[in-house]
Amino acid sequence: MAEAAGYFVRRATGLMRSWSAFDAFIYAFFSVNFVTLGMYIMSFGPFVPQGHLLPAAIITGVFVTFLVVVYAGLIATMPRAGGDYVWQSRILGGGIAFVLAVTGWWFILWHWVPIYGNILSVQVFGPILATVGRVDLATWFGTPSGIFVSSLVVVAFVAYYIAIGMERYARIQKFCFWGGIVALAVVLLLLLIGSRGQFQQAFNREAASLFGASGDAYTQTIEASRQYGFTPPPFGAMPLGPSILLIPMVVFYLLWPNWGATLYGEVRGASDYRRSFNGMFWGLWITVALSVVFFLLVAKTMGWEFYQAANSNYWATIYTPDKAPKVAVPLWPYPAMLAGWLIDSRILQVILLALMSLWFWGWSGTVFLSSTRVIFAAAFDRVLPEWAAQVSPRSHVPTGALLLMVVPSIVVSYLYAYRAGFVAYTLDATLVIAVTYLGSVVAATILPWRRPRLYEGSPVARYKVAGVPLVTVAGVVTIFFLAFNLWKWITDATYGVNNRDSAIYMLILYALALAIYVIARVVRARQGINLGRIHAEIPVE
Repeated sequence: MAEAAGYFVRRATGLMRSWSAFDAFIYAFFSVNFVTLGMYIMSFGPFVPQGHLLPAAIITGVFVTFLVVVYAGLIATMPRAGGDYVWQSRILGGGIAFVLAVTGWWFILWHWVPIYGNILSVQVFGPILATVGRVDLATWFGTPSGIFVSSLVVVAFVAYYIAIGMERYARIQKFCFWGGIVALAVVLLLLLIGSRGQFQQAFNREAASLFGASGDAYTQTIEASRQYGFTPPPFGAMPLGPSILLIPMVVFYLLWPNWGATLYGEVRGASDYRRSFNGMFWGLWITVALSVVFFLLVAKTMGWEFYQAANSNYWATIYTPDKAPKVAVPLWPYPAMLAGWLIDSRILQVILLALMSLWFWGWSGTVFLSSTRVIFAAAFDRVLPEWAAQVSPRSHVPTGALLLMVVPSIVVSYLYAYRAGFVAYTLDATLVIAVTYLGSVVAATILPWRRPRLYEGSPVARYKVAGVPLVTVAGVVTIFFLAFNLWKWITDATYGVNNRDSAIYMLILYALALAIYVIARVVRARQGINLGRIHAEIPVE
């Protein structure tokens, strides 16, 4: 062990096991965020007109559970900071691991910052500003400058959120979790006790008061959607085939219960398979359950046809403005804002929206936190410069790795906001992460044969299905599931992903990662350091 420790930058990582299993659960729960990611992607439902979100969410949850089984097995076998990079490099090899993990966890997360910024605009700034009568500012946050400012807010807050250390991060996260749960409970309660007639009256009142609409804006919303060419099917119509086609959208929020896998070197008891599994499993399935309850209550009180029509009309103004119907509410139809209109009080509406924003603030750290540990792990292995593995003695945060996330993300956010066509380059942002997951799933599937001693010494070795390792069985199912989504994203224009420019751009990022690895391999060899030997060893804690 002493000899192995000498391969790395230092004998110990300098990271601390500051998180409990409950902290890891909250992180998993926020990663499959029902509000920020879930409500946002649900609004794209009309792009698969005959599909239904409810069965799509349940089916996705079932398949993602197999992903949870795989990642819980990897965590229990090697509970180390860096997650995917560490596992892939020790099972598949350093080159493959570096290219997949660095592209999927480092480079691509720069491009998620403006996506987070956009969600901040449409779910926090826009609704609150409109509610207090500043519709002009609310709509400004949908402009390029508004998106860029929102992205800078994300960068600044998240940099602070992470820099204060894992222990204090957990405190803020926990506050946001409980506050957000209370706010969502109020939203769901309003939908439960409210009637369709009360909602229609409230929508018409607020559409007129805030946005100058006239007449029956509720009915006009549905009629406008029909004239545009989209007539939502009734809520009770749930055809399986078209609903399955919604899965590549639904994974936008349900594919990430394992997002904290790179952090398990800092979670107490991470080598306990059941503990890691439970945190991710319940984070996923509580979110699926919330989704089902939400769909039922929306259908009851808002009306499923209205909800789908409002979403269709809004996206028509974005993607086909020349043909788009006139909308009564010129903002993204945020369900929490619409439900809040059942309360005829501006003050209470603002308070509810402010509390609902805790779903964003608690979740926001996910854009950098997991990535910093992948960068740290690669630097600890001496692939990246050693300063990227430096850890603050006070907060135990890899500050160099954090810097490598912050600075490039500002540049990318600027390009996203102000350079025409750059948005198209980011369309494969989800696809690239799924490819990284696929690498880890393949590694887990062959783990019992590729690293038999490591596997047999892990807690997961005792779990088998008909004599076959559970991690292998779950891995095969997950490979099928990820391959299905990748195939649909690449071949079907419905999902807005199969863009030639985006594909070329992503290939350039992969090539950049490969070039960095080749250069590191050559430089380290000249220094007498064998990266292959390093990747054969399990990192020290």
